[in-house]
This record gives sequence, C-alpha cells and structure tokens, in this order.
Amino acid sequence: MSNRDDEYYERDGRRASSGSDDRYDDRYDDRYDDRYDDYDDYDDYDDRAPRKSSSSRSSAGSSRDPHRTSGARKSAGRSTRTARPSSKSTSSRNGGTQKGGNGKGGNGKKKDNKKAIILLVAEMLLACILVYVAYTLFFKVDVTKVGKVNLNEEAITQSISETVVNDENMKGYTNIALFGVDARDEQLTKNTRSDSIIIASINNETGEVKLCSVYRDTYLNLSNDTYTKCNAAYAQGGPEQAISMLNMNLDMDISDFITIGFRGLTDVVDALGGVEIDVTDAEISHLNNYQSTMATELKLQYTPVTSAGRQTLNGLQATAYCRIRYTAGDDFRRAERQRTVLMACLDKAQGMSYSQLETVANNAFKETYTSLDISEILEMLKNITKYKVVDNNGFPYEEMRTTGTMGKAGSCVLPVDLQSNVKWLHKFLFDDEAYEPSSDVQKYSEKIQGDVNKYIGG
Repeated sequence: MSNRDDEYYERDGRRASSGSDDRYDDRYDDRYDDRYDDYDDYDDYDDRAPRKSSSSRSSAGSSRDPHRTSGARKSAGRSTRTARPSSKSTSSRNGGTQKGGNGKGGNGKKKDNKKAIILLVAEMLLACILVYVAYTLFFKVDVTKVGKVNLNEEAITQSISETVVNDENMKGYTNIALFGVDARDEQLTKNTRSDSIIIASINNETGEVKLCSVYRDTYLNLSNDTYTKCNAAYAQGGPEQAISMLNMNLDMDISDFITIGFRGLTDVVDALGGVEIDVTDAEISHLNNYQSTMATELKLQYTPVTSAGRQTLNGLQATAYCRIRYTAGDDFRRAERQRTVLMACLDKAQGMSYSQLETVANNAFKETYTSLDISEILEMLKNITKYKVVDNNGFPYEEMRTTGTMGKAGSCVLPVDLQSNVKWLHKFLFDDEAYEPSSDVQKYSEKIQGDVNKYIGG
C-alpha cells in the first residue's frame, strides 16, 4: 500500500513555482483562504456556523469560551451601571408627585404612578436577567478567570489506563497537551478544529523536554468508540475529549493543556520580539500568501519575507510559517514547522528576564484557553533556563504509518499497527525500551487494522 496514495498528500499540481518572480507579491491566491480549500476539510470556513451578531453572542451564556465570558462580564457591568440611575430617577419622580399632588390633579398623579410601576417592573426584569447572567458565568460555567478552565477531573482520570497508572517509568514526567486551533475569532473551546496537537513531555528531574506532534488526521478512537481523524475530538468535546483521546489511544497520563489560536500565537511571538527561523526558497511564496490572508482576517499589517535563509520572523510571519503545507512533506512537514516555532519561542524566552516573561505571560494568558492558573505558568517561567528541548518527532512514526481514504472519514494518516507505534512513543518520550501497551490499546489497534483492511486493503 502506497504511503502517498490519496489526493490530500498529492498536491504537486497545485504548488506555486519556486522560481516565480512574483513569489512574495500580495495578489490574491484562494489556496490560502481556507474557505476555498476543497481537499482539506479540516482547514476550511464553509462548514462553520455563521458568525453571530453581538446580541446573539450575549445570549450564549453557557459557552465555556473565556473570552466571551470576559466580554459578558463587561456587558453585565455596563448594564448594572445603567440600572442604578433608573432607580434614583424613579424615587425622585415619586417624591415629586407626592409634594405636588394638588398641582396637576388626579390625572397627573395616575400617570406618574403608572410610569413608576412600569420602571419598577423593568428594573425587576433587568435584575433577574443580571442574576441569570451572573449565575451562568460564575457558577454554571467552569471558567474562573480569563484563559482558565476547570476540566472534569473524573472524566480525565477515567481515560488513563491502569497500565499507565502503575507504570514507574512515567512517574517522573509532566505531560502537557498543546493545541493550536483554526480560530480567527478567539473561539478556543470546542466546535473548532485542533490543527496542531503536540505532547510536551517534561522530565521533572533534568528539565529535558521532548515534543511529539500527533498528526491531526491520524485515524484513532475519539474516546467514544467513534473512529475518524483525531482532531475531530477537540471539535466535538473540546480539550477534555481531546485529552481523553490522547490518553486512551497512546497510553498517556495527560491532565493539563494549553490552547492557542492564530492571533494568540501572533501576539506571543511579537511579545518575544520575533523568533529565529531558517526559511527556504520553497516556503517563501506560501508564507507570504498565508500572511496576506490572515492580515485581512485579523486586520493586521504584514511585511513580506523577501529572501531565504535564517532570519527573525515577526508574529504574523511565524504563524504563517506554521501553516505551510504545500511543500514537500505536506502535513507532516507542517507539523515539524510548528515544533520548530515552539522551540524557537523557548530559545527566545530563555534570553529574557523574569519581569519581561511575566509581562508576556500575562498578556498571552488572555488569548489562551488552559487548565493551568497564571500562577502555575509564572512558576514554570521562573525555571525556564532549566528546560531544554532535547528531541522532537511525530506520531505515528514515519516508518510505521501510511495514508489512505477511510470511507466517510476521508483521507487519513494511518498507524500501520497502533500497538507498535505506542511502544515506539514510550521509548521516545520516557526511554522505556520494554513498554507493553495496555489491553485497551491492543483493542483499538485491532479495530483500526480491521478498518484499514475494509477500506483500502491489507
């Protein structure tokens, strides 16, 4: 079975010529506007719900989006300040009616009383609405501050197998899931796709960090016995389901996550003063076209990259670089670019003072969705010089994967044998040469192999 047997991984016919003299002009190219991306249904606009008006958004109080929570709090604050003058005005009018009751006769008094009753009823209704909004924002929703979400710990715990719980080799590590989402409107919760999935595994004793991308189109169990592209887990159930998906399929013990969108990554890189990236000739035209598309969407100015070589990319340039998938290597190479930018951010941060990092973290926290408190993030930043990325790779491993069209799931990355890939992953992350996957992983592996045989043959 060919490793490149479907249209998703065959795009040579659509690539721009690297020799073009117009490679960094700002002419419109619809390949970089995901609304017209007809072969990649995980990077497009058309299947999104239409953007709601401000009045529609204000009614969605049960959303777990921290940014909408913040906006609703401000809205509620403005409504509260509006209500108070109404109350004072009402009492003033009532006082005036009593003193001047004989001045205008009974009709005037009745009109004032009627107006007072109407205002009182209106204020009561407004108070009820504010109480409901306050309940929705501060009690019903798990968001306690901008950027912070409290996950269902019981659900996460249930996704971790007994094999992992009892594994001594994993106990000295902290594992965090990093999600990059296709979100231009700061919608970082569910109903948005996780275009980037990276596991960051930190050796607590040495500070050594290993990064492993989980390719977004990998055919896995979404944690509910539905098998399709793994980034659908985030779209269906947000970070909670995405974490459960990783724990169940890969025998991991992840309980924390950080999610960031296009604008968030752009602002973080800018706050760091840019990052050093080696750009190739083949990447320039695509980088600039992505810049052009995002600049329009995010209402930002952009500076074209005009030459190849190692150089400092600003926030928009670095985010565009992360999105390139039209060169050799396709989506596998794109995941590698994402890890490259992440490592470059760490390198840049290690050269900054703690006060500078504190400012960056506080600003970035407003544009992320995470299970970590800002205090936890700042504590990690105090030890940032201790951390060093010693290796990075992708899952499924290059020698243990293939691609193919899996029915309604479409074009997928397929672990030839999930069990073997999980053994490789534990060796890569935790230096465990003898790891034996859990019975659950074995079951998922058999199911995936059966589906592969059904759709594309053995």
